[in-house]
This record gives sequence, C-alpha cells and structure tokens, in this order.
Amino acid sequence: MGDAHRIGVVGLGVISGAYLDTLLGHPAVHVTAVADLDAARSAAVAAELPGARALAVEELLGSPDVDTVLNLTVPAAHAEIALGAIAHGKNVYGEKPLAATLADARAVMEAAERAGVGVGCAPDTVLGTGVQTARAALEAGSIGRPQFASAVMVTPGHERWHPHPDFYYTAGGGPLLDMGPYYLASLVHLLGPVRAVIGAVGRLRTERVIGSGPRAGERIPVEVDSHVSGVLEHVGGALTTITTSFDGVATTAAPIEVHGETGTLTVPDPNHFDGEVRLFELGGTQWRTLSPSAGYVDGARGLGLLDFLTADGRRAPRASGDLALHVLETMTALLRSSTEGRRIELTTSAPPPALVPLTAAETWREPAAGRTAAR
Repeated sequence: MGDAHRIGVVGLGVISGAYLDTLLGHPAVHVTAVADLDAARSAAVAAELPGARALAVEELLGSPDVDTVLNLTVPAAHAEIALGAIAHGKNVYGEKPLAATLADARAVMEAAERAGVGVGCAPDTVLGTGVQTARAALEAGSIGRPQFASAVMVTPGHERWHPHPDFYYTAGGGPLLDMGPYYLASLVHLLGPVRAVIGAVGRLRTERVIGSGPRAGERIPVEVDSHVSGVLEHVGGALTTITTSFDGVATTAAPIEVHGETGTLTVPDPNHFDGEVRLFELGGTQWRTLSPSAGYVDGARGLGLLDFLTADGRRAPRASGDLALHVLETMTALLRSSTEGRRIELTTSAPPPALVPLTAAETWREPAAGRTAAR
C-alpha cells in the first residue's frame, strides 16, 4: 500500500459494511485492523480484508500500525473510543453524533486539541451532489436572500427494519440525535451556523416491537422522546422550522425547503448523497430541476473520512469535529429548550466548510472488489 494512511475500524455493525466497501482498494488508505465486542464477527471481517488483523478494542487503539481510528460504535460508546484513540495519539473519525452528550463531545474536542490530533465526524452525505448543488444555487443567488426554511424527517421508527434497534430508543438515541445530524449539517452548509433554538418534544408510546431479524416480536422500552420539533435562528438571520419523528407513518413534505425573496429551493433527502434539487422562481409557473453543479458524484459512506484525510492542512476537513460539535449542541439545546421552556442561545459555532466542486466519482474512489460476505 506504500504510504497509504492506516485505518483501524472499531465497531463492525450494519453500517461498517458501507464504509468498508468505500475504503477497500482505495489507494489513499489501508484498513490494517478491526475490532468489535463480538470477537467472531471481528475475525470474519478481518478475513475479508487483505492485510487486516482482528484485535481487541484496546489493542487496536494502541496499535502502532493504526494512524486513524474509524469509530463505528453505538452512540453511547463514541466518546470512550474517541478519547482512547486520542490518548494514543491517533486521529479519530466517527459516526454521528460526535458523542451522546455535549459534555462528552467537548471533552473529545479538547483532548484532541491538547494531543494535536484531528477529529472528523459523519454525516458525509451532505458532501454529495444533492446538498452541494442546492448550496451552489443559493450562493449563486437563485432565490435571492434566504429568509426561512423547513426540515422534516418523519418515519414510523427504525425498529421496523433494524434487527437490533435498542440504541435508537435509549440515551443518545431518538429521532433528533439519530437523524438530526443529516438535516442540521445540511442547514449549516446552506444557511450557516445556528445562534439560538426553541424546542418541543413528545413520546407516542413507551415501548416498540422489533419487526425483523432473530428478535422479531420482542418488545423494547422507549426511554427517549420520539418526536422533536423546533425553531432554529441562524446567525445570518434566516429561521428554520425542524421536525424529526419516529411517530409518523409518512409525509409528503420535502426533506428541506429554503425560501428566499425571489424563489424557493427544495433539497433532497440529506441521508443520501444525491437526489433532485428543484427551484421555483418568483413569477414562474412550475418547478425546475437543477443539474448537479457541485458535490462528490456517486458518493458513499466513508467519503467524509477520505475528505478528512486528504485535507492535509490545505483546507479544513468538511466533515469536521467542529461542525459535529455545533450540530450536537444545536440538538441538545433543542431538547433542553423543551424541558426548560425557554429559548436557548448556543455557545459554539461552525462556519460552513468549503463548497465541494463537482467531483467525478473515479477521482475520489476505486471500486471495492473481492468482498462478498454480508454484514
């Protein structure tokens, strides 16, 4: 692999397969180690990856042949793994959210600064052609000055498809902390950082029934609010209303709409890398679909890690720890606001990272080959 950056993966659940499909065979990286609480799973995954070893978690965090730890554990373990990696002088790139609590997330960022290592965090879907094309249109003045936006995520709950959905309904879970990062990271890209929030929450029921897999029919407790609504005040003056819910069946609302003085822009699902961006101009008669004009083409999970590694001091990583910290504070402030019954001003900020120029898929990845086992 030559000078390929060495990656150690901690946490080999469902999402790890998507990351490994992107990383395997990419000339910039080499997965040298994997670890999971399930040793058999770790061994099976390592057997698919040329040159990778199956290690215990602590062994991987201290391994001399790992430069960056890819943290794909459940949210409650994000901070523990990140702090362990940082203590060994390693960079960390993790799944969202940055940590289960704001205090833990701050501790991760402060430890990384002291150690002189980098922190990156999903989501990276916002770097695809969907959100980036919408951002380019906004920056080109397609709707004039943005005035307000809406963001809507409504599903009946992940227990319908996930075989082990418990963590979605415990501390660090819920619709906002789980899905909110996609929408809030997108909104920062589109409208800039958030200054203050007002939130309200609800909980439809106290237990859920697993709908698939070996535990189908099992009831699990709901320990967090399953519906969160709020208003975001952006530093630039725009207002966003946001709804994230595990309590609805379906919605016809656009995932994100941005309304300006001279037009309205619809933004595709930020949980995907692509999708249609549509524009309706003041005085027009119909929606117009915009051709992709910015973003990574045919993106896939792990792209944010590659962007993080290739920034190399020339620019700030786009899926950065700073942005993830701001997104997490925005979410936790919405939840605090619902409890305290007041408007919450934020203490963090994160400028929108550099726009992604339209980048052909072959320039950022090579197709994975040789991995056939499902995860």
